[in-house]
Formats: sequence, C-alpha cells, structure tokens
Amino acid sequence: MSALRQLIEAAWDDRSLLSDTKYSSAVFEVVDLLDKGELRVAEPLADGSWQVNDWVKKGVVMYFPLRQMETIEVGMLEFHDKIPLKRNYAAMGVRVVPHAIARYGSFLERGVIMMPSYVNIGAWVGSGTMVDTWATVGSCAQIGRNVHLSGGVGIGGVLEPPQAAPTIIEDDCFIGSRCIVVEGARIEKECVLGANVVITASTHIIDVSGPEPVTYRGRVPARSVVIPGSYAKEFPSGTYHVPCALIIGQRKESTDKKVSLNDALRDYNVAV
Repeated sequence: MSALRQLIEAAWDDRSLLSDTKYSSAVFEVVDLLDKGELRVAEPLADGSWQVNDWVKKGVVMYFPLRQMETIEVGMLEFHDKIPLKRNYAAMGVRVVPHAIARYGSFLERGVIMMPSYVNIGAWVGSGTMVDTWATVGSCAQIGRNVHLSGGVGIGGVLEPPQAAPTIIEDDCFIGSRCIVVEGARIEKECVLGANVVITASTHIIDVSGPEPVTYRGRVPARSVVIPGSYAKEFPSGTYHVPCALIIGQRKESTDKKVSLNDALRDYNVAV
C-alpha cells in the first residue's frame, strides 16, 4: 500500500505522469481494491474515530479521465458512461432488486440488500444493511452494518477536496424516509433519524432532552433519536425560523436493537 500510495500522490501532483502505465495502473488498482473491499476511503479506528485516506480519493478522481465513454447494455436497457457497473452479485451474497445499481469501485458486504436504489463509486456498505427504494449512497460514503436507509434517503458523496471527510453512517442506525445526510456529517452508532431530518456540516443538532439545550454540528451522538425542528434566528429584515435537527431522546443500550428501535418510535412518536 505504501508503494501504491507514493505512485498516486506523485500522479496527483503531476498529472502528466498518468500517460505512464506505471501510474495509470496504480489508479486502476486503487479502484479495483475499493471494489473488492480491500481498501477504503475512510476506516474506523479502535478509539471510535475515523481515518480518512485522502490518497485513495485522489485515485478515484484520477480514474475518471483515464476512462473512456462506452455503451453499457443490460438486457434491453442501455447506459452511456465511463464507469462500469458492479457484477457477480450472487457470488458476493448480495440481493439486488431491479432497478438497483451499484457502480464499479463501490463495495457491498455479504448480506446487503439493495431495493431499487443507487450506490456510487468509492462507497462502502456493510453487511445486513438495506438500501431501500430510491435511496442513494453518494461517492465514498461509508455505511455501517445492519443499517436501514429508508425510502428516498440521500447520503451525500464527496470526492473533492481530497481532505474532505466522507459522509458516515455507523452500525445499527435507522435513517427515516427522505432524510438527507451530506457534507461529511457523521451519524454515530444506533441512531434513529425520523423522516425528513436534514443533517449537513453546519446544521444545528440540538439535544433538547435535558434541562438545557446542547448543540452539536457535523455529528449526531450515538443512540440519539432525532426529529426535524427549527429555531429562531435574527436577520436584518426580521426574525425567521431556520431548520435544525432535534435530539429528543436515546435508544436504550439494555434492549435488543430491533426492540430498541420500536421503543424509540413508540415512545417519541417518530415518523419514519
């Protein structure tokens, strides 16, 4: 990996090197390793933090100019693109319902279920996760194990700038219908996001479950139950309400995760 990284970094600094097969082959190898799950754009560390591998994203970015447009035929369907589609789902142990699409360079662990949905290049999706109808997993997004991305969920992608963190949904999260999570936001383990919650890098995520509000940005703490909200903000022309996300409680550690999810929805009347 060290030698591969050196080639990618050199080509990133001098794109003319991509005309040399040694460097272009390194780019192709990066995307192939991503496709096999042997390399990740970001990976969890033992202390609970995440390490972003900037050089891997650089490899993905350089993959596009090295590819030529081609016609891709799937039965009667036709596409025209630079990036191939993933193949061999049966061998991978992944269920893919028509018209689900995952691009080459994304990784789906055994046991993933894709309803008609989309997973982009560089993304990593863990086992037991369902990508539900019309949900989208953007480029380089990291989706944990046993996650449910409900219908119409939008998980944002990121390629440039290379140092930007990808959007991360950790294990055992439930992301409700039409939620949007973008700009490198991180949803920590076992969170429940009610329908239509929007989380960006600048969204005020306000914990209102205690005597005083506590505001987070860019991450939702583990086991939080979250619903859409708004707060008053002063502008030159007056006071208006700006969207935010409200943490109204937590899932219990002591209960089974599925039971805990049901309890969260019942106790807090969260729409999904």
